[in-house]
Amino acid sequence: MKHLSRQWLVVVLGLAAFAAQAQDFRVGFVNTDRIFREANTAKAAQAKLEQEFSRREKELNDVGTNLKTLSDKFEREAPTLSEAQRTQRQKQLVDQDREFQRKRREFQEDLNARKNEELQQVLERANKVVKQVAEAEKYDVVLQEAVYINPKHDITDKVIKALNAAK
Repeated sequence: MKHLSRQWLVVVLGLAAFAAQAQDFRVGFVNTDRIFREANTAKAAQAKLEQEFSRREKELNDVGTNLKTLSDKFEREAPTLSEAQRTQRQKQLVDQDREFQRKRREFQEDLNARKNEELQQVLERANKVVKQVAEAEKYDVVLQEAVYINPKHDITDKVIKALNAAK
């Protein structure tokens, strides 16, 4: 019986020591999606991408509209065309559509690659600011991904303000 009560006492003292130490443990959380939406650096990166790719996007949209117009015209005129003319125009439309789809894919790949580059730069800056905030406010851990987080641990606003203040 004495042996059991000693073990129980050790467990209770251990839990009390852990609870006392846990009170000093500070956890923070940063929502990276909000940083990508709200931080000035992220907004500037988005504007830069839009400016960089707007001309190509407009050209692609114009080609797509033209292709649609040609296709509609072919559909209207197909019954009156000879078999040879119909086959030739259909082949031209298929070739133009194939070229359009290739250009669309290239555009999307280029846009995605540049977007990833810009977001990576924003994320690197944000991580530096998170580290500064964590050190200044003595956080032990700052998480960026979580299933659930109590809003009192969310330091995203502080990070966004610090990011916007830093140039």
